[in-house]
Amino acid sequence: MSELVLTVLRLSFLVLIWLLVLSCLRTLRSDIYGTRVGARAGSRRRLGRPSDAPLDDGGTSPAPQRSGPVTLVVLAGPLAGTTLNLHSSAVLIGRAPSCTLVLDDDYASGRHARIFPHDGRWFVEDLGSTNGSWLGDHRVGEPEPMDPGLQLKIGQTVIELRK
Repeated sequence: MSELVLTVLRLSFLVLIWLLVLSCLRTLRSDIYGTRVGARAGSRRRLGRPSDAPLDDGGTSPAPQRSGPVTLVVLAGPLAGTTLNLHSSAVLIGRAPSCTLVLDDDYASGRHARIFPHDGRWFVEDLGSTNGSWLGDHRVGEPEPMDPGLQLKIGQTVIELRK
């Protein structure tokens, strides 16, 4: 082989090693600092909805008012510090990748709980989880209103609704 081919192979190998190192550093950074959940693309439109658009909760209630709570904050657990902006659609919480807020918590079910708007307020409902969801000091069964400042506990994760 010529000297040029060997030099190109050496440089290519060096570039691949650096890509591997940078990939490892990126993974470590996301593990250490966690994930920050922000608004999704296209969701910066107005908070309301057209009157003929269906709601995720299956009802015919209007979207929450702008003065209502707009943020879910994870206070404790593996995702502590994560914030999730609320809009007019339901938030699914659990370990499944299809959930809106994916918990890295061994005590959470795949589809654990759902937070949804109804009549200008936010409600929480347990979706038949094994370990249950706790709103304040009682276990959630049927959908219950989730007022700002009240803490929802799912396994080791504590979530609070804020304005």
